[in-house]
Amino acid sequence: MAHSSIPAASTPSGIQVSFEFFPPKTEKMHEQLWGAIERLAPLKPRFVSVTYGAGGSTRERTHETVTRIQKEKGLLAAAHLTCVGATRAEIDAVAKHYWDSGIRHIVALRGDPPEGQSKYTPHPGGYGYAADLVRGLKRVADFEISVAAYPEVHPEAKSPADDLENLKRKVGAGANRAITQSFFDPDVFLRFRDQAAGLNVPLVPGIIVATNVATLNSCIKMGSKVPQRMFDLFAGLENDVETRKLVAATAVAEQVRTLEREGVKDFHFYTLNRADLTYAICHLLGIRPKA
Repeated sequence: MAHSSIPAASTPSGIQVSFEFFPPKTEKMHEQLWGAIERLAPLKPRFVSVTYGAGGSTRERTHETVTRIQKEKGLLAAAHLTCVGATRAEIDAVAKHYWDSGIRHIVALRGDPPEGQSKYTPHPGGYGYAADLVRGLKRVADFEISVAAYPEVHPEAKSPADDLENLKRKVGAGANRAITQSFFDPDVFLRFRDQAAGLNVPLVPGIIVATNVATLNSCIKMGSKVPQRMFDLFAGLENDVETRKLVAATAVAEQVRTLEREGVKDFHFYTLNRADLTYAICHLLGIRPKA
């Protein structure tokens, strides 16, 4: 497990949060990312994670962003690693580089097929699936490892039971927590939590603040079911950005409050490299900078 003297954000009710970012591609995106990190860092999240492009396409940018966040902001930073497009030796070398750079937390994922491929195929000589990657990372060093969970079932799973067995394999291989894909109905997470009882690791809901129809559609592509009411929320607001933000924040605040009442204490926010709405929702949860 990772160790740090930095206190995690907490409230009297014990809620803790983590934030996910993606590495910037342009100078403007770079400014947006660091503006978001500056804004959210005072909330002292449990950790922040940085995503990794298909086939390792953002490997260097991910490494640079992760190490800089931890070094300059004093936050525990986690790097995403996937099985795609690399041999075991190459992935092990990347992991060792992270460990040597002081990064102790990895988000281990199978990964999406490289661009131009519709179906995932294990890389020759690589780790086949996330459970294999977790096992390999634990051989490299004693990383803290988070893995993905799918409350609405992974699109490629044979069945819900098969998908849950896969999650159990990842935990059995050494994963320390499971973070869910985004979802929009609290009951979806609560049912999944019941089904996954006995995992013996934290099951953390992944929360996305969708402010437009395009984001909702991208969630559908990733396997989330988006109820019609979410699309209805944005009807007639195509050219009204500020109202869309208020509507989105209200919808997500409702979602997290419902989960909180059901005993959920950890939330992982997919920030999309924007801080304002995530910050507002954390404020509602009682997570605020220390005066």
